[in-house]
Amino acid sequence: MASSVVDICNSALNQIGASNIVSLTEDSKNARVCNQRYPNVRDAVMRAHPWNCLITRKILSPDSEAPKFEFDNQFTLPTDPFCLRVLNLRYNDIVHRIEGRKILCDEDTIDLMYVGRITDPAQYDTLLSETIAAALSADIAYTIAGSTSLADSLRVIYDQKLSEARFVDATEGTPASITSVADSGSLEADTFIRSRF
Repeated sequence: MASSVVDICNSALNQIGASNIVSLTEDSKNARVCNQRYPNVRDAVMRAHPWNCLITRKILSPDSEAPKFEFDNQFTLPTDPFCLRVLNLRYNDIVHRIEGRKILCDEDTIDLMYVGRITDPAQYDTLLSETIAAALSADIAYTIAGSTSLADSLRVIYDQKLSEARFVDATEGTPASITSVADSGSLEADTFIRSRF
């Protein structure tokens, strides 16, 4: 498991065959590229799947200002941790819409489950760390090594790691805890269980 952002960046650099860095602020091309690209790549990977280690729950109260029309209430998406992706509102039959950083619906309160931007890699599942590193290596491969074929092959590795992580995440816990995020593009636990009979 990666213990720091530098560990994840060095894992990405190793996959490219590039030199390690000591810090993101050191005076080297590898550090500058990692420092620039890491946050965006990390967030994109976090949004790509409802990672168990990033799922956060909050009960939201409505904003003082209501929407102009259609819905009775609006709720500001959380910032602690920052909401990267809404998974559900506890009950799947709640009609709602996400507009900007707001959830619009007719409920008086919302039980929100979401993917939070956790920035401490010590909190990540090993597969999340590995997937971020794979995505970063594919993203920066051309800049660091000047090879489109290397970038393409690293993209394939990223896709494989993401697929593996989706499978493992989906088979943890009871089916009821996972089926609520059926639109995630990941394998659902109950689908996996039914396939074994």
